[in-house]
Amino acid sequence: MKKLVYLSTVVLIAACSQSKTESTASDSLFDTLSMYKHIEVLSSDLFEGRKPFTEGETKTVAYLTEQFIAMGLQPGNGDSYTQDVPLVSITGTPDDDMVITGGKQSFTLSYGDEFVAYTEKGEAVTSINASEVVFAGYGVVAPEYGWNDYEGLDVKGKTVLVMVNDPGFESEDSTLFKGKTMTYYGRWTYKYEEAARQGAAGVLIIHETVPAGYPWMVVSGSWSGAKLQLAASSGYKCDVQGWVTRAAAIKLFKASEAGIKDYKKLAGNASFKPVPLGISASISVSNEIREDVSYNVIAKIEGSERPNEVVIYTAHWDHLGIGNPVDGDSIYNGAYDNASGTAALLAVAEAFANGVKPKRTVVFLAVTAEEQGLLGSAHYAENPIYPAEQTVANINIDGANRFGRMKDFTIVGFGQSDMDDWAGQVAQQQGRYIYPDPHPGKGYFFRSDHFSFAKIGIPALYGSGTYEAELGGVKKVEKILSEYLSVKYHQPSDEFDPEGWRFGGMLQDVELVYEVGSQLAESELWPGWKEGSEFKSLRTRQ
Repeated sequence: MKKLVYLSTVVLIAACSQSKTESTASDSLFDTLSMYKHIEVLSSDLFEGRKPFTEGETKTVAYLTEQFIAMGLQPGNGDSYTQDVPLVSITGTPDDDMVITGGKQSFTLSYGDEFVAYTEKGEAVTSINASEVVFAGYGVVAPEYGWNDYEGLDVKGKTVLVMVNDPGFESEDSTLFKGKTMTYYGRWTYKYEEAARQGAAGVLIIHETVPAGYPWMVVSGSWSGAKLQLAASSGYKCDVQGWVTRAAAIKLFKASEAGIKDYKKLAGNASFKPVPLGISASISVSNEIREDVSYNVIAKIEGSERPNEVVIYTAHWDHLGIGNPVDGDSIYNGAYDNASGTAALLAVAEAFANGVKPKRTVVFLAVTAEEQGLLGSAHYAENPIYPAEQTVANINIDGANRFGRMKDFTIVGFGQSDMDDWAGQVAQQQGRYIYPDPHPGKGYFFRSDHFSFAKIGIPALYGSGTYEAELGGVKKVEKILSEYLSVKYHQPSDEFDPEGWRFGGMLQDVELVYEVGSQLAESELWPGWKEGSEFKSLRTRQ
């Protein structure tokens, strides 16, 4: 009965929607009003920001399952429309201050304003106590680039201070790592992983907006409250991990006796050696631990001729839930990120359901806990329902275009795989051009669910029209994206705006990714990785 009441509420919301979308061609397979309704429902306050382990998850999983059933899609996991994703929720409460002692002077850093700290250890209390701080440059060990920031350093019991991004970003040398294009060595996840491998007790990343790709408020907002991780994750974890602002890092360097004047220049040299700062840090984190199961939602259309060969579409259904209030609003609705992408996934699924049965199996996978570190897709990659060697490609949708019709289709991770070429052919038919990610240094390739598939060798496509609008050009899009990143990304203000959103570009992108997937589903070809891609060696069919 409770479920029926809930579903009735959803239907009522959808029925009351009034379309303000752009007009579309009558022969399109897609209905922008349908996408409009999905976004409106999923990003409504009723869904409480769609955070795993909340009532918002229960409603979201029910809604997606009902939509797949209504379309006539088969369950994608045996006889089930869900895949269990066991997670551990750790709500960490750090001390208000991080205490810095030694060096020229003792002082404290203020939680939220100058640092954030948490742990991935499932322990009631974790801490670093008078832990020696060592500057470890970028915190990178990359033998293929002849780079080792930990060389000759024993960090057991110590806290490493490292920079975000990788050495190539700050240099003018396009041959150093990948120049301005971030490698995985530049991601915060790698920094934590490597510090843990080295045995560090603590790790702090120096935040800067440009190399990180987002402002400090995103860090302070995203890294507070409950954090999730896969229950099956193993290996050593640092007792404390977190971020410090650039201003806080300068305080640390100034208090040090090491005499570091330009830490960026120092760390950007291949001959860099880690530098003990002669100061110590102390901070405790009290943790509330909860184990539970979240859910990936999965459906399929089984192939008519080669059912064991699979094309997988993905979009993450989750967002940040209810959090710190901003201007009186505490619900992080996630309309663009990623109710829009989830709506696009449903639209693509419906188009396949209404069409001729494909020769290969097509799977629609709405994953959980992307905002917590790609956990839903990572769990799928570690426990694939369809073997990686039989998975033709992944097509990921994260943030569907709301700017209006576009001249471009921008591919994140352009140059990695043959999926660029498949997308390019369809874009050309649409009268559009392919544009490489204009901000490769921000590491967007490692920040959405396609990366989990790439890590097991499956070629992936992730892109949308985000560069040049048909009306307003490049400047229009730059203005919209700048506003989004500065005031809406991972904030309560990421809400559906029926007056301001334009669905013509979303329609273009949905038509493109549908057509790419449709061609793959009808083909006997297997897209591969391009020469120079770090994922090429992982693909068995090449």
